[in-house]
Amino acid sequence: MSAAVITQETQTDLSQKLIIQRPPFGLSLQGRIRIPGDKSISHRALMLGAIAQGETEIQGLLLGEDPRSTASCFQAMGAEISELNTDLVKVKGIGLGNLQEPVDVLNAGNSGTTLRLMLGLLASHPGRFFTVTGDASLRSRPMSRVVKPLQEMGAQIWGRKGNSLAPLAIQGQALKPIHYHSPIASAQVKSCILLAGLATDGKTTVTEPALSRDHSERMLRAFGAELSIDPDTNSVTITGPAQLYGQKVIVPGDISSAAFWLVAGAIVPGSELVVENVGVNPTRTGILEALAMMGADIQLENQREVAGEPVADIRVRSSSLKSCTIAGDIIPRMIDEIPILAVAAVFAEGTTIIRDAEELRVKESDRITVMAQQLNKMGAKVTELPDGMEITGGTALVGTDVDSHTDHRIAMSLAIAALVTSGITTIHRAEAAAISYPDFFNTLTAIVN
Repeated sequence: MSAAVITQETQTDLSQKLIIQRPPFGLSLQGRIRIPGDKSISHRALMLGAIAQGETEIQGLLLGEDPRSTASCFQAMGAEISELNTDLVKVKGIGLGNLQEPVDVLNAGNSGTTLRLMLGLLASHPGRFFTVTGDASLRSRPMSRVVKPLQEMGAQIWGRKGNSLAPLAIQGQALKPIHYHSPIASAQVKSCILLAGLATDGKTTVTEPALSRDHSERMLRAFGAELSIDPDTNSVTITGPAQLYGQKVIVPGDISSAAFWLVAGAIVPGSELVVENVGVNPTRTGILEALAMMGADIQLENQREVAGEPVADIRVRSSSLKSCTIAGDIIPRMIDEIPILAVAAVFAEGTTIIRDAEELRVKESDRITVMAQQLNKMGAKVTELPDGMEITGGTALVGTDVDSHTDHRIAMSLAIAALVTSGITTIHRAEAAAISYPDFFNTLTAIVN
């Protein structure tokens, strides 16, 4: 078998298109892959390090655009953060409640995590004024989900469309504790409120309809916060005011990034990949459970714990997939992996149904609409549902022009689909992958045989 032809071209508007030409007799994927650090943990390590007392050391930080936005915002508010790299980043914290009023607007770029979590901290700084914004995509994403509970705590926040869209202006206040019953299972909402509760006198509780990822809870405890969890009611309580102290943080590989290789290894015939050092926190492993339901040949090896987070190497071999229904409590544990799961479903026997995933409509793009449109362009049979997709597998895909809609997970999902597509696939605005996985396309080229 000859290798696929994978090339990138820069356009006159500086966007990039990725061209993937599968050889006529197919290809296979072989090798060991070391993925970037977990994006969620990278954000939180930078934030908590910035507001802790003393120095925090971070190993394995993700070097994507989103963590860079977080670092830039907290540097603008007085934290000292060394040059970002994967070996060792040092953060000299300024202590809880000591973020400085910045001289300019804070720009979260494309990062919803940066903006939403940061709001909880900014709102709890009495007497200081902050303005936050982001790129065009982030300015269109709903912020009322965190603004409303913060307002219940006494926050003063103003923004477009009834305080629901960035740019947002925040006048810091002494907040009061609340018990917030979140209508959605969202780690960003939960984390925002817990961070606001750090400086609040009393107990602040968040109750969710289902369990969302718990990286904030694990890291807050490690930094010294008093935190209690009631798994029977999906409730988390933080007691403030807290004292946080700098820590050593080792960031495991991001399972959201691993998911692209797990699906690729499963659907490309004759493939075998090992993805190393993957964080397998049980609040994040919905993608592993979903692929197991579809019959994927996946094994966890070298399971261990690193800095409080479970980690493993994951081996995947190509296999015949079958359809299933993905819905309910598993969705919050794999919400970011649904675009690539949709690609797996295209190559599964039968009809796969994904429900309860309406959160996908307010990500970097409307991921339900965009994935349905782009996969259908390639010849798939995807029906859009209000809260998900219905995907009938078994249809051969044909290369064509598709578009990432500047969404990093869409760009990478379409690239994986192109590996099992006849002809030439051109992915426009492929540079979006750098948001979470700057080296994705180089890794793809390296493992194609």
